[in-house]
Amino acid sequence: MEEIRKVTFMTKILALNAAIEAAHAGEAGAGFSIVATEVGTISQKIDTLAEQLHSELAERTSQLNQLGQRMIAEIRGSRLADLALNVIDITDRNLYERSCDVRWWATDAAVVDCASRSQDSAAARHASERLGVILDSYTVYLDLWIADLSGRIITNGRPDRYPAARRADVSSEPWFQKALLTRSGSEFVATDITTIKELGDARLPVYSAAIREEGKRTGRPIGVLGIFFDWEKQSQTVVNSVRLAEDERPRTTCLMVDSHHRVIASTDGKMLFQPYPLKTEGKKMSTYIDSEGNLVGFALTPGYETYPGLGWYGVLIQKPVVESN
Repeated sequence: MEEIRKVTFMTKILALNAAIEAAHAGEAGAGFSIVATEVGTISQKIDTLAEQLHSELAERTSQLNQLGQRMIAEIRGSRLADLALNVIDITDRNLYERSCDVRWWATDAAVVDCASRSQDSAAARHASERLGVILDSYTVYLDLWIADLSGRIITNGRPDRYPAARRADVSSEPWFQKALLTRSGSEFVATDITTIKELGDARLPVYSAAIREEGKRTGRPIGVLGIFFDWEKQSQTVVNSVRLAEDERPRTTCLMVDSHHRVIASTDGKMLFQPYPLKTEGKKMSTYIDSEGNLVGFALTPGYETYPGLGWYGVLIQKPVVESN
């Protein structure tokens, strides 16, 4: 466009010079004057067409730029949603292992013996020692509890650290009640994040399974095993491990929210257990721009194997890039 403008400008100058020379020549230059005038007229038309073309190109360039920006946003959004899915998928796989642990340990001979002889202090001590050995090997737990059919805690794996557990009555706790209602040893119960005062007001998910007579899958329930996952430590590791580029990390927050959209894990440690205004619009996985201009990607728990998930979401919130002048 700039080259066209230069050429038309030069043509106008030449036409002007030709008209001046034609005027100096008098009648002899009359014909040349007509040519000079036509050249000037054509030059003006070219200039007008060039301006129209420039305007059209500017509009189309703007449209292309907007399209490009939308494509970039969609690509970034899709990536954020994929990362959000990865966050919740890793969590599901981790929690699936917890569901396997509780079903397995509920059949441990010491655990079954303790539940069947709930008034025997020797059986309780032996079970506590056994639970302590398990806790030494599985460092992702705060404690393991054995409850009798009335909901009284018979023993726990860390009596020195959590002595209040021995005095606990869990008869009204959903994880206890639901475990007693399971039909076989292949079933388990998983709760949302809940506060356990006997564990220092720790907030965590509880996994439980019925302890069955003789440790058989179809045996009648004789107690309940509850295991307490160290949620704060493990979830922080997950959200902090999201694979972000170095320039993204300072402006990106990774969250996990529960089925009520309450924040249960966050890279910045803010808003924990406070509601987050997640806009899913019924979608399992998507992205959108929030009211502050941030790009938000989210994904609903897909579950893993026999663990269906609890309706939790992985969420990534990314602030826009601030361009320096």
